[in-house]
Amino acid sequence: DVVFGFMEDYPRDLLEFESRFSSEEDCRDYLFALRWPDGFRCPGCGHERAWAVRKVWLECARCGRQTSVTAGTIFQDTRKPLRLWFRAMWQVTSQKNGTSALGLQRVLGLGSYQTAWTWMHKLRRAMVRPGRERLTGVVEVDETYWGAEEEGVFGRQIERKALIAVAAEERGTGLGRIRMRRVKDASAASLIPFVEESVEPGSVVHTDDWSGYDPLKKRDYGRRIVTIKHHREQASELLPRVHLAISLLKRWLLGTHQGAVSHEHLDYYLDEFVFRFNRRNSRSRGKLFYRLAQQAVTVEPTPYRSIVADWDAETF
Repeated sequence: DVVFGFMEDYPRDLLEFESRFSSEEDCRDYLFALRWPDGFRCPGCGHERAWAVRKVWLECARCGRQTSVTAGTIFQDTRKPLRLWFRAMWQVTSQKNGTSALGLQRVLGLGSYQTAWTWMHKLRRAMVRPGRERLTGVVEVDETYWGAEEEGVFGRQIERKALIAVAAEERGTGLGRIRMRRVKDASAASLIPFVEESVEPGSVVHTDDWSGYDPLKKRDYGRRIVTIKHHREQASELLPRVHLAISLLKRWLLGTHQGAVSHEHLDYYLDEFVFRFNRRNSRSRGKLFYRLAQQAVTVEPTPYRSIVADWDAETF
């Protein structure tokens, strides 16, 4: 029988990490406990008992279905050792500002930049926890741009630049959690779904007087409006928390990633930034590793071909 107990612990530092995950079996055991904290459940029939088959596979004692700790996760079909994946997760979470694909390739000694790039994007997909709680209380919301300057484009119009909607919780005089997502444009049709996805109903949404937010008054939200009389630059003073988040985002994109972030993959970089920012006060970097590993076993596998699939021009 295969029986494991629930495990919440995580390595506190690099030495503990190296000691804890020195073998493939150590890594599989850790993923097992994260995936089935209350004990094994067959993905086919839900039965609780299984037999180990060739160390890697688990065969359900009732229906005979074979599965593994990596099946149906971001690790599915990987040809690389789990120890290397664990080192990648440690590298991504232990560095305060994260790492680029090139940096990951160098640290892990990967022969291919493509492999490092693909791994980074798989891990970013695990940085959004399914069913995560929405922002609450008073939440500042505004937009920002990513991309080169455009001539002859004014106000909130865009042609080639990407528009990013940003929401930031007010926590006293400080900044709480944030949410970010690329949106098609600054219309109500784009902005209101972002607010509804990001902010808990009953909260107060703090925005400027842009008409794209007007439908909020017909939704289950309070709205606090500040008027930007002359220049959009005033928004950074009147909506300070959301613009602090925007400033830190752009510094991170230009610093860690040298600004080399394409529009079609921008959302996944935003997911990583939000994941890091919302856990910035964590006392242990090891806990970020734990959270990433925990979410990695709940995210559907993403093949390389789907990551690099052509961008659907009709979507944006």
